[in-house]
Amino acid sequence: MKRSLASFIAWSIVPVGLGLVVACGGGNKERAPIGTGTTAVTPGGSHDPSKWPADDRSRCDWRGKPELEIAETAGPGALKPNVRRVYRMEGEGDSRHKTLVCREIDTNLDGIKDVIRTFNAKGEAVKEESDRDYDGKSDVWLTFVDGRIAEEDLDTNHDGNPDVWKFYLDGQLNRIRRDRNFDGKADVWEIYTKGHLERVGVDDTFDGHVDRWDRDEAMKYAQEQDEKKALAAMDAGVAAAPVDAGAPADAGAKKPKK
Repeated sequence: MKRSLASFIAWSIVPVGLGLVVACGGGNKERAPIGTGTTAVTPGGSHDPSKWPADDRSRCDWRGKPELEIAETAGPGALKPNVRRVYRMEGEGDSRHKTLVCREIDTNLDGIKDVIRTFNAKGEAVKEESDRDYDGKSDVWLTFVDGRIAEEDLDTNHDGNPDVWKFYLDGQLNRIRRDRNFDGKADVWEIYTKGHLERVGVDDTFDGHVDRWDRDEAMKYAQEQDEKKALAAMDAGVAAAPVDAGAPADAGAKKPKK
């Protein structure tokens, strides 16, 4: 019996990354609602606002740049400002306007910024970097194109380097590359169609080349059925064309001789 892609991924990827589940689940690394005080604290930070460090480890490059304007606000549950926005004036004359160039947030309210997003002159998102487990190191990197997400890189083993790369097309997941042995090179390739997993390529020898491709038979069958329906609809459309055009149903038939 052939295994589905879901069962294949669970069998081939999870055993290699079993230690990751333990690492991610230990040390109270789970995120909780802001303000509950149960989220992890970044080294050097504190959930007590009165003990917030003087250096919030700003991720936006604004210090020593008087041409930039800084605005700080307190988000939901925050007793002190935990969101910083950096603006720059763009354009000349009547078209001169203020544009957001960087935004950083302290999401777990420990006094240290853990998310930064940069913007282009149009105000569209360009890059985002975040520390989701609050260990002081970035573990998620996002890239945007025309303001829409194009790539998401993840560090799942906390070594400071991405080992999962997700790529999006028109905002929809298109493919994923995974590094199971954490050598910096992909050894699993997942291909998606309309956001659904279609096939998986696996490099069992870790030489950078796909050794086998596994295809989801259920998806293959569904695609074949969709193609048959599309062809049937096309044939029906061709057959009905004379009637749709306003011609009699027997317009193409020869009239019997009298």
